Amino acid sequence: MSNAYLFPGQGSQFVGMGKELFDSNPEAAEYFNKANEILGFDLKEIMFEGPEEKLKQTEFTQPSIFLHSVALFKTLNAKTDMVAGHSLGEFSALVACGAVSFQDALKIVRRRGELMQKAGTDNPGTMAAVIGMDDEAVEKVCEQASAETSKEVVAANYNCPGQLVISGYKEAVEKAVELAKENGARMAMLLPVSGAFHSTLMQPAYDGLKNQLEQLNIETPDCPIYSNYTAEPTTNPEEIRSNLLNQLLNPVRWTQTLNNMNANGADSFVEVGPGKVLQGLVKRTLKGVEISGHQ
Repeated sequence: MSNAYLFPGQGSQFVGMGKELFDSNPEAAEYFNKANEILGFDLKEIMFEGPEEKLKQTEFTQPSIFLHSVALFKTLNAKTDMVAGHSLGEFSALVACGAVSFQDALKIVRRRGELMQKAGTDNPGTMAAVIGMDDEAVEKVCEQASAETSKEVVAANYNCPGQLVISGYKEAVEKAVELAKENGARMAMLLPVSGAFHSTLMQPAYDGLKNQLEQLNIETPDCPIYSNYTAEPTTNPEEIRSNLLNQLLNPVRWTQTLNNMNANGADSFVEVGPGKVLQGLVKRTLKGVEISGHQ
C-alpha cells in the first residue's frame, strides 16, 4: 500500500484549532511553544481563543494552519511515500518530507501570509467558487469575462471535478459568476477572502517573497512532493524552490495532483491538519482508494 499524505490550506481554520492536541500531547505542545518563540507573539492564543476575525486574517491564518498540521504530523510516526499540500499546505508537506526545517518554513509562511494580505489590500480583488461545470467551460467563462471587463479573472484552484475557484479583479469575477450561471453552473458565488490569490494580483507578494525563498535551505526530500504549480512529483530542491514561488501567481492543480498520485501508486490518502476539506476532494476525484484524516 502506498500512502499519500495531504496538508490543507487556507479556509480550514477554526477557533480552538490545535487546543486538544496541545493539551494531550507534550511532543506537539513543544512545537506550539517553539512557534511562539520563533514568531515573537502568541500564535497559539489566536488559534485557541480567537477572536475569529483575527484568526481569519491571512497573516495569522497561514501560520496557524501550518503549525497545527506540522505539530500533528510529527506525532504520527508516519511513513510517507508521497506528499502534497493545498496552496499554503505545500509548506507543511515540505516539512513532513524533510525538505525544509520547521523553523525556516514557519518564518517563510508567516512572511507569505503578511505579503499576501498586503497584496490583497494594495491590489483589491476577490475569488468565487464555481460548481457543476467542467474545467474547460469555466476557463472559457473566465476568458469571456476578462474580455468584456478588460480585467483579469482566471481559474485559481482546480479542486475536484466540477469544482473550481476563480480569482481576479472584483468586476471581472462578478461578471464570470454571472456568465457561469447563464452557462449552466449549479452554483457560482463570491467567497469571503481578503485577496485574489493565485492570480497576477499577487505579484507584490511574489516580489516580496522571492529573496527569502532564494535564501531558504531546501534539502532533498525523503519522498516525492507533488507541486501545486505542476501537479508533478519532484525531489529536486531547486525545482521545489521555483514551484513555491510560481504557486503564488498560478492555479493550484489539485485535481491533477490527486490523479497523478493515484496513477503513481497511491491507494491510501491521509489528510493531516484542521478540517476535512481535502478528504472530501479526494472522495470526489478518485474511486476505490482509502481516505482518512488526523485532526
